[in-house]
Amino acid sequence: MSYLTLKLLHLLAMTSWMAGIFYLPRIFVHYVEGKAAGQEVARLQIMGRKLYGFMTIMAVFTLIFGVWLWLGFGFGGGWIHAKLLCVGLLIAYHLTCRHYLQKMQQDLLTQSGRFFRLFNEIPLLIFIAILYLVVFKPF
Repeated sequence: MSYLTLKLLHLLAMTSWMAGIFYLPRIFVHYVEGKAAGQEVARLQIMGRKLYGFMTIMAVFTLIFGVWLWLGFGFGGGWIHAKLLCVGLLIAYHLTCRHYLQKMQQDLLTQSGRFFRLFNEIPLLIFIAILYLVVFKPF
């Protein structure tokens, strides 16, 4: 497979994964605030479960295509190690979302809407770092 084809597939999968990473905490916000207001939240539990499944598949594809690019086309330099560290942080964030999703499925989610609004900013900061590293390759 050509470099550009792999890069395209990596970017498509990454964009889909990041969309889920950015949206799932918003579902948590609506869930905790809706539950506190006495609203029906079962639909949000279903949406969260389905979104997490989709974003997990996209995360796996992102990692497969990313590793394929890295090993197949030999990127070097410190920037790639820093990027991989950031990707590791995104994976940890993804798994933390799973923890909160499981709590939501059991009606045990106790964090506030404010907590999840702030929690939702973490992947943006990591994503900005990844973009900076990939575009500028500073070291």
